[in-house]
Order: sequence, then C-alpha cells, then structure tokens
Amino acid sequence: MTSYIIRRLFFLIPLLLIMSLFGFLAINLAPGNYFATLKQNPQISEETIKMYEQKYHLDKNIFIQYFYWLRNILRLDFGYSFAYKIPVFEVLKLRMFNTFILAIASLIFTWLIALPIGIYCAVHQYKPGDKIFSFFSFIGLSIPNFFFALLLLYLASMTGLLPTGGMRSFNYDELSFFGKIWDVLKHMIIPTIVIGTSGIAGLQRLMRGNMLEILRSQYITTARAKGLAENRVIYVHAVRNAINPMVTMFGGALSALISGAALTEIICSWPGLGSLMLEAVRRQDLFLFAGDLLLTSFLLVVGYIIADILLAWVDPRIQYQKR
Repeated sequence: MTSYIIRRLFFLIPLLLIMSLFGFLAINLAPGNYFATLKQNPQISEETIKMYEQKYHLDKNIFIQYFYWLRNILRLDFGYSFAYKIPVFEVLKLRMFNTFILAIASLIFTWLIALPIGIYCAVHQYKPGDKIFSFFSFIGLSIPNFFFALLLLYLASMTGLLPTGGMRSFNYDELSFFGKIWDVLKHMIIPTIVIGTSGIAGLQRLMRGNMLEILRSQYITTARAKGLAENRVIYVHAVRNAINPMVTMFGGALSALISGAALTEIICSWPGLGSLMLEAVRRQDLFLFAGDLLLTSFLLVVGYIIADILLAWVDPRIQYQKR
C-alpha cells in the first residue's frame, strides 16, 4: 500500500503541471489583460504599468511567464493578485476555508441521508416507502441547482427564517463566540441543502441498486439458510459489500464539491473558491486564476487517492501489489 501511494503521489506532479499549463494558456489566450483596463485610468502612467509587467514577466511570451510562475510555486509563492493587491496565497487561504466548510457540511448532509434511504428502499423494494423516496429522488435529480437556490432564497426572504445570502450578518463582529458560529451555520443552511439535494438523489439510487444486487447473491441466501438474524444479514453482510462501490465515489466527492459548487456560491453570495474563480476570470487576474485552478486540481487528484485507500481499507479482497 505504501509503495502504491508513493507511486500515485509521484504521478501527481506531471498531472498538475499539465492541468496548470492548460489553465495558464487559457487565461492568457483571452483578449486583453488586467493592465489593459488600467490604461484607461489617467491616474496610472504607462511607466507604472510597464514596471509591473516587467516585474511579473508579463512582457514576455506565455511559456516564459509560466516558467517563472512555476518556479515561484516551488517556494509556495502563488504570485500577486492585481485585483486584491495582496499575494494570491492570502486570498486562496481565506476562500479555501469558506469553501471547505461548505463542502464538508454538504458531504455530511448528503451521505448521512442518502445511504440510509438507499438501504431502506432496497429492503422495502416496491413498497410505498420505496416509491415515495424514488419519486422525490427523481425530482431532486431533475431540479437545476441554480433554480432550487433561487427558490429557497425567495422563500427565505418571504418568511425571514433564514438569511438570504452571504456568509455572515452585518453585526457579526458584535456577536459572542457561539453567536458567530450559529450565524455562519444559519447562512450555510441554504447552500448546503442546494448542493446536497442532487447528491442525495443520485447516491440514494446507487445505494439502492447495489443493495438489491447484493441481496440477490448466493452468500446472502446461504446466510439466511443458516438461520442468521435478518438484521445481521442486511446490516453486516449486505451493507458492507454494497457500500464498497460507494467508497470509490467518496474520495472524489469532496473535491468535486469544492470545484463544482461555483454556481451555488455565486447565487448565494458565498465567498468561496468557485465564486473566486469567476471573479478572477472576469478581472483577468492571471495569477489568482492560475493559483485557484492549481489548488482545486490538487484537491481533485488527492481525493481519488484517498478513495483508493479507503476502498482497500473496507474491502480486504483488494490488494495493491508491487510492480
């Protein structure tokens, strides 16, 4: 297992290089740049703009720019955000925390609801409970996230029960420690429900299908023939084997949530990495976009490595042999 993890981490480096290079090329191929907008400001001289372009090597070709940026990455220097006027790492550090807590909350909300419902539907196949949950799962899969977010924000504004956007209230600094935690949790409810709804619907259907396949297996029939209690057959033997394919999705789920919640973050005004990516593109903030892309790519790849480790942990039949 250790040698397998080392090999995967070794191949992580060229993969991140390729992904970051394509992102760097994409943002550079867009017409104009951040300094083109500054030229319209009469208070900023041409000499000042040229000084910044030379300082950050933006007067050179794309590949030389990428080389200098990559060299600075080795020193954990992600560059300078021209829009925020601070180092990129400082911007990413704050936004990554905001996205991470939202992703963790969505992940817990999704899996704690989807797996028990999927198991229940498989055990009670074609019964009223199964049909009701299946109906709502199809609704969850069919409703676009942006529409559901707008609907919940509208209901929140009409009832006043939940905040209608953002991450904190205007009087956040005046609240106590526990009051601040509760304030953030209230703002997190709507985006968590929006992100988790489609995930619950999909995972529920997958868990139901896995359970039905396992319950028809010969070893389950044998376990019942030996007189084992039905709860032990289902929740010890069947669930453990049915959940193995789900584990491969778990590692990538967190990174997918981090990189895929951009639209929900924008609609709900949640200051995370997704909304930051759009902001960097719109402002053509080169180093901020490249650093954001590199960070989300790293989380994506590491997530799948974690999935492989978890799968080997829950399923002893899987072994990673040396090559």
